[in-house]
Amino acid sequence: MIRVILPVHLRTLARIDGEVKLEVKGPVTQCSVLDALENKYPMLAGTVRDHVTKKRRPLVRFYACEEDLSHEPPDTPLPEAVAAGKEPFLIVGAVAGG
Repeated sequence: MIRVILPVHLRTLARIDGEVKLEVKGPVTQCSVLDALENKYPMLAGTVRDHVTKKRRPLVRFYACEEDLSHEPPDTPLPEAVAAGKEPFLIVGAVAGG
């Protein structure tokens, strides 16, 4: 069971209270976790990554085990602690502006 923590606005959109728990088949990667998230909560499709290209949205960041995984290739396996459900996969809205 993979644990995912979403920003408040996405939890509100999906009517989720707290963290999300997902079953992921096969290797646990950013792509497989996001596929499972969008399958379980279709209203989130296109919010974290582009509908067509499936690339991460510019102001969205991914973290796990205190590491920024935002620029890792989407098919890179996530840390074992995330795959085992010990640590969450965090989807965070980046802060921009000046």
